[in-house]
Amino acid sequence: MTREPNTRLADLFGLAGWSKGELARLVNRRAAAMGHPQLATDTSRVRRWIDTGETPRDPVPKVLAVLFTERLGRVVTIEDLGFGRGGRAGKGQSADGLLWPPESTAAVLTEFTGMDLMFNRRGLVGAGAALAAGSAITGAMSEWLLSDPTLATDAPRSDNPLSAEPAGFDRYEAAPVGSQEIDALETSVEVFRAWDAARGGGLQRKAVVGQLNEVGGMLAYRHPEALQRRLWGVAANLAVLAGWMSHDVGLEPTAQKYFVIAAHAAREGSDRPRASEALSRAARQMVHIGRPDDALDLMKLASSGAGDAALPRTRSMFRTIEAWAHASKGHGQAVRRTLGEAEELFVSDQDRGPAPSWMQLFNEADMHGMQGLVYRTLAEHEPGVAAISQRHAKEALRMREGGRQRSQIFDHISIASASFIGGDPEQGTASARQALATIEQNSSHRTWDRLREMYRLTAPYTSSAAVRELRAEIQQAMPKGLGHQKGAGGGAKGAGGAAKTTAV
Repeated sequence: MTREPNTRLADLFGLAGWSKGELARLVNRRAAAMGHPQLATDTSRVRRWIDTGETPRDPVPKVLAVLFTERLGRVVTIEDLGFGRGGRAGKGQSADGLLWPPESTAAVLTEFTGMDLMFNRRGLVGAGAALAAGSAITGAMSEWLLSDPTLATDAPRSDNPLSAEPAGFDRYEAAPVGSQEIDALETSVEVFRAWDAARGGGLQRKAVVGQLNEVGGMLAYRHPEALQRRLWGVAANLAVLAGWMSHDVGLEPTAQKYFVIAAHAAREGSDRPRASEALSRAARQMVHIGRPDDALDLMKLASSGAGDAALPRTRSMFRTIEAWAHASKGHGQAVRRTLGEAEELFVSDQDRGPAPSWMQLFNEADMHGMQGLVYRTLAEHEPGVAAISQRHAKEALRMREGGRQRSQIFDHISIASASFIGGDPEQGTASARQALATIEQNSSHRTWDRLREMYRLTAPYTSSAAVRELRAEIQQAMPKGLGHQKGAGGGAKGAGGAAKTTAV
């Protein structure tokens, strides 16, 4: 027992709105349903958990995680409650639950994905949830990311080289795997990634989370080092995908947790550039919900964490994200500087051979697409750059390969938005209609978020019959109730800095 209150449990308890007696009764009832009828929690015990930091014995932490997950409408893990594993009270954890001992990564991954799969989140997105600030993530993870990881294969082994930690068995029965199984897992990542790029994250998110949960069980075993590294790589790639798909459908706190898990997994596999790219996804998320300062904090960590091991193309992509954050703040000089650096890095990468699989989608078309988005965002502050945005977005569309429907929708919306800002409602209306033609075939909520921002820009042109007709079409097409929850993002704003409160 510690003498300090468990503030994380106290905060979540306050959000849940239970009395201590109610929570005690719920714990006993749920524990009995899970096969532990002997448990007898009472009000005084709950008080000690909160007020004196007492750590309950197993299975109470897991029972509490299930109860809080159901109550708050988001995944709550044992770490989120301020408890360690196996009776260790928060050892090696950061105050925000962003850092945990290396040996716990597989268990954290498996628990979080298992809870995510269990929980029915329709209608409950973001309830009581909040994103960690970028500074909190960088503060917790900067020293950790720059230090040398210790693979599980480097740790002392038991007599059985394929022994497993029991914490890995939260959903699937784990089993050791060989090279062929990992080949198949790596192929599945590519299939999921292609689907996400084409159709958005909504339809396949649970399939990716389920695959990641199974990989977490596999990681509970200690494999030969080469296989273990590859397995951590699969976990990192799947976690990034799970995070990106969650972000794509507006599950922002869940997305951020997956990005942090991905960074942990990549680091355990000794792949710092991959860990940094995962953090860059969290930065893009922050810009999208209107928190560019947090995004810049995260990009500093991503860039320093990747170091010289990152390819120029990876560093180029990082610069485009920084530029987008600066554009959201109206920092035109910083935008031009960082995009100039991005272009130079991208060109210097041309003769470096194939990029890692997780960088394959950042090609020349994507480079133009990001520049189009950045200048469209800056155009809210400097309307004169709207034409530059249009030029880049049109070039991105021209170069897009098949299977990138979501990116094509974004490009059309960038052109439309820049056109309305630049005083060309005819082009804006035409491009908006091209986006509308395919947007309903896509499960991405982000496309609707961007369309909503574009809709706001049509307001000065309502004297035009064509624009009025377009606005009516958007109003009719827009899914009811869709949009970022302020509780999920701490006051979400659009890419251009305008609050996402526009009624459509």
